[in-house]
Amino acid sequence: MQNQGRAAVVVNPTKFTDLGLVRRRVEAACTRNGWSAPMWLETTPEDTGQGQAQQAIEAGVDLVCPLGGDGTVRTVASTMANTGIPVGLLPGGTGNLLARNLDLPVDSLGRALEIALTGRTAAIDSCVLELVRPTSGELAARLRDEEDPAQTIDFRDAVDDRTSEEVREQHRFLVMAGLGFDAEVMAAAPEGLKARMGWLAYLITGLRHLKGPQFTVALKVDGAEPLRRRVRSVMVGNVGRLQGGMELLPDAVADDGAIDAVLLSPEGIVGWAAMTGQLITRQRIGHSRVDHFQAQEIRVVCDKPVEIELDGDTLGTVSAMRVAVDPDSLLVRLPR
Repeated sequence: MQNQGRAAVVVNPTKFTDLGLVRRRVEAACTRNGWSAPMWLETTPEDTGQGQAQQAIEAGVDLVCPLGGDGTVRTVASTMANTGIPVGLLPGGTGNLLARNLDLPVDSLGRALEIALTGRTAAIDSCVLELVRPTSGELAARLRDEEDPAQTIDFRDAVDDRTSEEVREQHRFLVMAGLGFDAEVMAAAPEGLKARMGWLAYLITGLRHLKGPQFTVALKVDGAEPLRRRVRSVMVGNVGRLQGGMELLPDAVADDGAIDAVLLSPEGIVGWAAMTGQLITRQRIGHSRVDHFQAQEIRVVCDKPVEIELDGDTLGTVSAMRVAVDPDSLLVRLPR
């Protein structure tokens, strides 16, 4: 069989109880499909995939496969963007949201390996996010707010020198960035509960956060005038399907050269029920509680520091964010 090249596997070892067995399965699949022995790179708490992906690039591999959760996929794929080297998605986490949105296997490592090693290469978009960190005064003000539980406030997020480069951070993501409710849920979901119950852990944790505070945002879509909304959550995404098949961003497509956003503004349990019904049926139920937008760039400024998450990874608190699409920037392996 003609040699197909060499793959690198960037694996999060904390996701597997028998890592040796997983490695043997990966090596066997490579041999069976005519690939050289794979480069095996394990992430660490200090380096969650970026350094390993860079090591694979420098080694001249032909394919890089993140094997872990959504966070591992995001970190590895962010490094692989605009390199011309394809990414093969291997399931190993709670959500596997990018794989779900690309109709890739999320419950079979064997089938995912076959697609990564023998599938076709296609280009999808990624999203570049710039966030703005709050000051310690802004965090202290939120902490004093009796209507805001502020359970995840961390003063290490604060940057008081507004001339510092640390005020702004740039990140790349593939699925969604979220401000408010969803980020609070991601931060609060216990690792043990996620290990036992999978994505249902987020549902259980979410029910405990339904009564959390709203915040006001100024939203700017491309070059339009800013809109002001009182919201519980702002989601900006490259794709829109969540676990359980719910289409949070029904018009979001991974390769359409655009980003989609949704503002969620429920009031109490009744509001959450109406909003959920609107998301499921795509029909307005009662008062409007869901606003959808599509653009190449979206800017959000908050009236107080709020939590943020990217593809399930919490990044602390921010006061503003800007998201822009980077079209056709990531090559991925899909079924032939």
